[in-house]
Amino acid sequence: MLSLAVTIGLLAWALRGVDLRAVLDHVRQARPGWLLAAVAVATLTFPLRAVRWAVILRDGTGRRLPLGPLWHATAVGFMANNLLPARAGEIARAYLARRQLPVRFTTAVASIAVERALDGLTLVGLMVVALAAPSFRAAARVGGASLSQLAAGAAVLFGGALVLALVVVLRPAPWLALATRVFHRLLPARLAGRVEHAAEGLVAGLEVLKAPRRLLEVAAWSLVLWLVNAASFWICFRAFDLSLPVSAALLLQGLIAIGIAIPAAPGFFGVFEAVTRETLALYGVAADQAVGYAVAYHLATFVPITLLGLQSLSRLHVRLGELRATGAVTRAG
Repeated sequence: MLSLAVTIGLLAWALRGVDLRAVLDHVRQARPGWLLAAVAVATLTFPLRAVRWAVILRDGTGRRLPLGPLWHATAVGFMANNLLPARAGEIARAYLARRQLPVRFTTAVASIAVERALDGLTLVGLMVVALAAPSFRAAARVGGASLSQLAAGAAVLFGGALVLALVVVLRPAPWLALATRVFHRLLPARLAGRVEHAAEGLVAGLEVLKAPRRLLEVAAWSLVLWLVNAASFWICFRAFDLSLPVSAALLLQGLIAIGIAIPAAPGFFGVFEAVTRETLALYGVAADQAVGYAVAYHLATFVPITLLGLQSLSRLHVRLGELRATGAVTRAG
């Protein structure tokens, strides 16, 4: 209920004072070739995610996993984020990785956590590039918040998470021993054993952090992925005749990534539109045109990965209800 209320509230805020007919006119007048190109480039980021995940996640012997199953898990995961509540796609990805491959569920979860932390640091770095652009006003604010403070806070959050994970994975034995004592003191013996096994899987999912070459490769793929994603925003600027710099695309994607951390309905509707309106206003874009851009980009990029995810779901003979139930059980546990 809270996520639905947030979505409705943000949609109402994004549409305040906006002429809906003018919004529709902007959407109708968008150049279809540029819009299709933006959608194609945005959709390319999902196979790139699967390639990067193959660098992070390994089987119990440290061998690289096949790309096909990782692609299906990735496609289904992002489809689930579009259709199911509470970011169920992250759990769905880990569940399908375990179902198809010789990896623990918790190992897959930890690998996704590493991925998210590196995403956050990459996005913050690209936001800093945008904020450093000579044409950008240093004192600019979004939703009353200082952009520099937002970037600094995100950097501390994601950087701190990576440092903590690194501390654990470099010396796992004392941490696992501490966890074992706590689990056996607080839980029944059988359940404590299962939780202890899960903790070992989590540590295994962090192994990439102590492999410098692999970690560098993951960082490189993260940079490529987010530059490609920013390119899709910039190409869509062209579809709407917005003469905005590449730095505007870097800033927009970073602020959207921060914004979708807010609890919202599936697909991040409301958050996406509100953040886009506020960000483009910094560059002098009128509200009607900014909302038209947000609606067109959001809906157009929503469709391909949703269809690809449903196709993968069908190939794996898994029902959407099974993913919903898995997410509910995991959150309850």
